[in-house]
Amino acid sequence: MAKLFMSCCFCLQNHTMKVVEADGNYLQPFETNDLDIYSGESYSVLLKTNQDSSQNYWISLGVRGREPQTPPALTLLNYRTTSASRLPLSPPPVTPRWDDYAHSKAFSNKIKALDHKSIPKPSPTYHRRIVLLNTQNKMNGYTKWSINNVSLSLPATPYLGSIRFGLQNAFDQTKPPEGFPGHYDIMKPPVNSNTTTGNGVYMLGYYSTVDVILQNANALKENVSEIHPWHLHGHDFWLLGYGEGKFTKSDEKKLNLKNPPYRNTAVIFPYGWTALRFVADNPGVWAFHCHIEPHLHMGMGVVFAEGVQHVAKIPKEAVSCGVTGKKFMTGSHLG
Repeated sequence: MAKLFMSCCFCLQNHTMKVVEADGNYLQPFETNDLDIYSGESYSVLLKTNQDSSQNYWISLGVRGREPQTPPALTLLNYRTTSASRLPLSPPPVTPRWDDYAHSKAFSNKIKALDHKSIPKPSPTYHRRIVLLNTQNKMNGYTKWSINNVSLSLPATPYLGSIRFGLQNAFDQTKPPEGFPGHYDIMKPPVNSNTTTGNGVYMLGYYSTVDVILQNANALKENVSEIHPWHLHGHDFWLLGYGEGKFTKSDEKKLNLKNPPYRNTAVIFPYGWTALRFVADNPGVWAFHCHIEPHLHMGMGVVFAEGVQHVAKIPKEAVSCGVTGKKFMTGSHLG
């Protein structure tokens, strides 16, 4: 299994990999010469060691989605009878260019669920759809990332205790926006580059089915739209599909309800959209954010909450700071 906190293309010299699993769930197996792994994703592959055992073979990792400032990382696949210090005779495999998004899209579209024996069938309909517009903005001279023009700034008090005990002064009680204006032009920098900060919560109905449309857009600079891997805590989701441009009602017919992969991390490509569906069946408060860590700290994330009243006991470590720390720090657990 490969899981990385950078985004890379993994190439293995003279060997074909068979991809069989993503994010802990089985896939319809397919063969590939390289593997696109975006931050937060994980894959399992099968490999036949059927090459000349007197040689070693390069493993090359090239950066994806950001222009690299360093050469590809290199290591060796070592066949046991050969010295690990023996370098291969041929040069390392060349990974695709960092901005070869057609390559990434082709790889992503090969990923399908194996069956519904180990994962649930996708819900045929949804109860709620939340559209998240991903933009780059400015605040007080600093570059921020925003979702529907709100840049996430986490509160000092943990959400779980705040919601469970009804502490309305612990975080922003304003409902975060469910979408963005239909006239917004995703192909151009924002007309108003300023943003706001907030830490409101999307309160989800317990056991409701939720669709999330991740919508990418132009950043502050002309003709720049970056790729982002989004990771959901506490759930797996059905990854229903990707598309170009702005998501519209007509794009619903493109969604894969037959064999969508069951993932916890999904990429949004430049100037495109990604559609997810999940069931809010895990009591708690869960982050959904870009897995490029600086982007989260710059505001690229949202918070979901569901069924918090069903959390039986809350460890004191979860309420030891902020408003809850002052109010409830007695006993080992809080019911």
